[in-house]
Amino acid sequence: MLTRRDTLRVLGAAGVAAPVLTACADAGKVFAPGPGAIRMVSADVARSAGDQALVPDAVAAMAAFSRDLWDTLPGRGNLALSPYSIAVALAMTANGAMEETRQQMLDVLHVGSLAAYNRGLAALTQDIEALAGPVSLADGKHGEIALSSVNQLFGDRATTWQEAFLTVLTKEYGAAMRAVDFRNAPEQARNLINGWTSDQTHDRIPQILPGGAIDRLTRLVLVNALYLKAPWRTPFDELSTKNRPFRRSDGTVVRVPMMTSDPEAASYVSGPGWRGARLPYAGGELAMTVALPEPGGEETALRSLLDGGLVGSGSPGLALTMPRWTYRVATDLMGPLQKLGMERAFGPQADFSAMTTDDALQVSDVLHQTFIAVDEAGTEAAAATAVVMRALSLPVSKYVLVLDRPFLFVLHDTAHGTPLFIGRVADPS
Repeated sequence: MLTRRDTLRVLGAAGVAAPVLTACADAGKVFAPGPGAIRMVSADVARSAGDQALVPDAVAAMAAFSRDLWDTLPGRGNLALSPYSIAVALAMTANGAMEETRQQMLDVLHVGSLAAYNRGLAALTQDIEALAGPVSLADGKHGEIALSSVNQLFGDRATTWQEAFLTVLTKEYGAAMRAVDFRNAPEQARNLINGWTSDQTHDRIPQILPGGAIDRLTRLVLVNALYLKAPWRTPFDELSTKNRPFRRSDGTVVRVPMMTSDPEAASYVSGPGWRGARLPYAGGELAMTVALPEPGGEETALRSLLDGGLVGSGSPGLALTMPRWTYRVATDLMGPLQKLGMERAFGPQADFSAMTTDDALQVSDVLHQTFIAVDEAGTEAAAATAVVMRALSLPVSKYVLVLDRPFLFVLHDTAHGTPLFIGRVADPS
């Protein structure tokens, strides 16, 4: 059985859903009084405590999904993901999928039973909730860990949503629905979603939905927003930070601020294809593991980390030097997820009738952003994942014809093909 600390090390950073906000709509119909207005809607059910026995399976599935997803992403340049945020957003979406669409999603997520996965994630969030709050620092002073994760649905106000879909997302994920007007005010809806996400991530993810991500065919956006801010148990000494060389993957060298830790601050850890350090945050129930892969061994190192390499305390007495860093990375996950086998959800054969039968829906995009800042005091990180659902558009044309040079025309009856009029269009101006 994994401990609470172990599960957090597998996830890297995770969080809990906000308390349920309920406001029942008649027969599941979502209404709002005017363009751009919001009404909160969710099933009138209590939040589930989940099943603690299913937590290890949920964490293992998330780790396997993380390995697969990483392999589909670019091999160079800064990269950051929140496996927890992505998995939660996709799991919420899968609860509205049917038959082969659902099965493909579960296969990609490494989930055998969605009901069990729901309960496992619900229980995991209960464990994680307790990690936020006051903590003691190594010097005897007190610090604070901020850790939160909120799930939210933004649904079209003119669409009737299935009661069972709203019930499971309210019960297991604490995800109420905010009814918005996608049909008449899509840009206003986009701004509302971006504003909500920015608030939940303390302005670290100011725009999860770029321009053009929402249009009049959008019917639902499912969002997970995650935020973490934690001080190191033993902070780095700012006076020891010096500019030192850092060699990039292309062989070029840059000078960057490098921090140096005390031997008591970090422990030495290693595994197949890597060696690294484990740096605990205040309170000891969160940690960052940094790993230096052997040349060409990044994939091996990542698999080792996710397959048990994030547990244990390591060996004391490590002298660690590492850079400060701050960056935000936006990742469009549609292509990677399709490559992993989640194809039907994005295509015309998608079946999300467990969400609504008003429109045939498909996933139009899965957007993810991660912010991380690591310095002498600690770490601030935020992530958001948005799954955008839209009504199926018209079938893709099989043939393309552009009449951009002289052409003929014939007006005729269809029974006999009688040429009533014929002609040529040589200059339509």
